[in-house]
Amino acid sequence: MSEDTKGEESLFFAHETPRESQIGMISDGLNSLLNRGFLMAAAPTGIGKTAASIASALRASCDTGEERPKIMFLTGRQSQHRIVVDTIKEVNKKIPSGYSSVRLVDIIGREGMCENIDRSTGKCSCEEGLTESEKRFLRSGLEEFIHSEPRHVDQVLRKVKNQDVCAWSTAREAAKKTDIIVCDYNHVFVEGVREASLPVMGVDLENTILIIDEAHNLPDRIRSGLERRFTERVLERALFDAQEYKEAIEDKEKKLDIPESNQLKEAKILELQIKALKDGNGLKNWFEEKHNENNVTKGDDLKVDTQDFLDVISDGLEGVSDEYCDDRIQRVRTMISRLLSVVVEEDESLDEEEGNECTTLGEFLEICIRYRASPALALVFDEELDMSRITSHLLDPSVVGRPIFEQCSGSILMSGTLYPPQMYSEILGIPGDRVSCKEYDSGFPLGNRPILIANDVTTKYSEREESMDSILAHIRAVIDKTRGNVAIFAPSYSMLNKIFSHFEETWPRINKATLKEEQGMSKAAVQNILSSLREHQNMSGAALFGVLSGKLSEGVDYSDNILNSIVCVGLPMPPPSARQDALIRYYTNKFDRNKAWKYASLQPAVNSILQALGRPIRKKEDRAIVVLLEKRLLGQREASCLPNMHKMQTSNPARTKERVQAFFEIS
Repeated sequence: MSEDTKGEESLFFAHETPRESQIGMISDGLNSLLNRGFLMAAAPTGIGKTAASIASALRASCDTGEERPKIMFLTGRQSQHRIVVDTIKEVNKKIPSGYSSVRLVDIIGREGMCENIDRSTGKCSCEEGLTESEKRFLRSGLEEFIHSEPRHVDQVLRKVKNQDVCAWSTAREAAKKTDIIVCDYNHVFVEGVREASLPVMGVDLENTILIIDEAHNLPDRIRSGLERRFTERVLERALFDAQEYKEAIEDKEKKLDIPESNQLKEAKILELQIKALKDGNGLKNWFEEKHNENNVTKGDDLKVDTQDFLDVISDGLEGVSDEYCDDRIQRVRTMISRLLSVVVEEDESLDEEEGNECTTLGEFLEICIRYRASPALALVFDEELDMSRITSHLLDPSVVGRPIFEQCSGSILMSGTLYPPQMYSEILGIPGDRVSCKEYDSGFPLGNRPILIANDVTTKYSEREESMDSILAHIRAVIDKTRGNVAIFAPSYSMLNKIFSHFEETWPRINKATLKEEQGMSKAAVQNILSSLREHQNMSGAALFGVLSGKLSEGVDYSDNILNSIVCVGLPMPPPSARQDALIRYYTNKFDRNKAWKYASLQPAVNSILQALGRPIRKKEDRAIVVLLEKRLLGQREASCLPNMHKMQTSNPARTKERVQAFFEIS
């Protein structure tokens, strides 16, 4: 890009003419970024928010002085990586002579870019056996390939398929000389990844613009970054890993015939410490005490005091070795240091999620110490398959988000369900004096996606059973009268199974194929479902059964109008739990009672419905009817959580059948 930044704001816009909503978003984004501010953009599907946000960021980066900010486009969806790459290709086609092309690097996790990785060390074998000069030569060629034009990570991986060069390491090095880095949220919002990645990629947060795609997911992604579990099994596996580590050092020193090293002494102490926790009565008695407390409350889980848990750990470590320490927290910190130093050989027989349990234990204890005096972290005791466990839950994403947003050069946070944007601004801790909250209109014809809300049914617990027959009848009406494919999203897997079983029994009388979401289904399984929907679209259609907030109701692009109807059953309120109670208490203290209920329970439930009803309409010409089977959505409090939509009511299944039939009769 040229240093000459004079020109039209549309200079970096990927398409010929921006739509009205895009013009507004580009202008709002530019104004925010030029003032090191933040745009919270509730931008529905089809507005073209990727092109608009990139145009704003590139234009703003030209007006910030000699050292232009780097742009990080953060997304949790690999399909979005390709969209960003294609957008930059179009931008480069439009840039007039005198301006250099925008450089981009696309990065995914190391597991996706390196063929073999030792999970305990994090090292790959991509360049095994090469000399340093050979590595530099091969990386230089690959870096030139990456810089030659915007390339999706798949292109880079195909390039290195038969070469002994590390695509991941080279991409991170190439990022130093690029304008835009496309990567996951973790590179910025997970401390360990941030500290390992950003310096290597030449990223200084103070001079970086963040574009955050699907930003409604960011609070939970930040929370998950500090979620860890502690069980007796973790101790057992950590002991095994520590013993393996100790024995490897012993074998090495024996072969070298050298005196016992400090490393081996530390490994022996760690083995004793883990044994003491595993076999001692302190932790066992504490777990038994929490088990009894939980039984008394007749709950499924129980919030426990973080300092109390750390005291039990510290007491279990006392006197294990000759070293003396009367500081209880320092005693645990010393063990953490030993845990995090453990390196074990990778076991190919382990599941992917299993790894070095010493690291898992060390990270859990480190989180507990860091937040032991903060109400922003809740430790929750529960039992799974009769095994006691403790889980760490970050209640307040702003403790991670605020320092990052205060430091960066500015940000555009966008999503079709970033609603209301002010809520997400407060939850993430975005500086209030620098934030602009905007809602944009897609410009799509309202009649192309009418919203039908049933006023006769609910999944509210006290009324669920009496509503069930009508719920099933409404669903049957939509299936019968839909020309093409219909998706039915339930509020939970248990209700999904109940609904699916009902229709499975009567399916010979229904002229549609059936597809069902399974818990933990793979990406390949999701793609198979999309292929099946396309296959049946021009036949009699298919009925897809899934869950709200599941893989099929969020993040999947049902392109080419392959969904013609959607039914959302109920309002998926979070079930009662110690974690949910702690979250509401925390938000009540931070905000007020009304906001606490809305932010912790009601709005997330409504937004899961908004995510689902955004699936079928991907472009202006698409048409689909949405049926919401939940009368609570007509209440004032719940309705205030919904954006402006083309809404109608239905009072019974027969009326629903008429409305759906009429929709498909309109050509």
